[in-house]
Amino acid sequence: MKLVFFRGKVPNFGDELNTYVWPQILPEGFLDEDESELFVGIGSIIGTHLPETSRKFVMGSGYAGYMGLPDVHDGSWDIRFVRGPKTAEKLKISSDLAICDSAILLRQMELAKPATGIDVAFMPHYESLERGPWDEACRLAGIKLIDATDPLEKVIAEIKGARVLITEAMHGAIVADALRTPWIGAKPIFAGHHMKWLDWSGALDIELRMHELKPSSVLEYYIGRTGRGGPAGKIGALSRSPLAAIPNAFLTHSAARHLQKMAKYEPQLSSDAKIAEVTEKAAAAVDGFVRSRLAVS
Repeated sequence: MKLVFFRGKVPNFGDELNTYVWPQILPEGFLDEDESELFVGIGSIIGTHLPETSRKFVMGSGYAGYMGLPDVHDGSWDIRFVRGPKTAEKLKISSDLAICDSAILLRQMELAKPATGIDVAFMPHYESLERGPWDEACRLAGIKLIDATDPLEKVIAEIKGARVLITEAMHGAIVADALRTPWIGAKPIFAGHHMKWLDWSGALDIELRMHELKPSSVLEYYIGRTGRGGPAGKIGALSRSPLAAIPNAFLTHSAARHLQKMAKYEPQLSSDAKIAEVTEKAAAAVDGFVRSRLAVS
């Protein structure tokens, strides 16, 4: 059974969590390279891109509209649980399967000690790191930048050690909430990333508050205004726009001032009771799956 997850040209914290969580949660040798069976884990990876001929086992994944909507009732899918109620609704499956994103299983793992000396931190979406000078914006704001492309243990330790995390990256919020670090949701500049936040937060009964995030560059401003995300090839269209005459520095300073403002907002956390409940359900679903597989092997 092969673990499948999204991997782009750079590592992304949320997706790379698959390489950290599952080898520690699952028995040794449980996963291999046999593509006739696929273990569909953390991330928005439910879609028509997965081979029709493979048996697909879903463990806390989500559907975010990035790929085509599959027919999960065609006999090739075995859904143990999904990220949230919006995924369940889209797939037309029981709402009882809308437990939570499986990154919550970090709560059952022995993690590195929290990083020290961090007050307020900001975690941009990994695409925003490519599109804007968020390192400079954070420096100007006096806020710690958490880089979603850094090694996993470093990112986890920084999230765990922060007093408050402002995050555009959904898995920044997911991990912060799991580890009980208060977080402030920043509405992703690319609108295509919005729905999955509602999916995850709905599973945890969170009354989600998403705050506007100011762009730190002309490209981010362009994407926010036009809704055109995807590859950086969109820069070509931007170069033909009057927006190209706006200096990045102006927007970077504006973004820094806005981060300082956001740092004063009231952070969020799911309730202790709810996070414990869904952790137990997710762990039980994984354990039940493993036991059923081992019983027939």
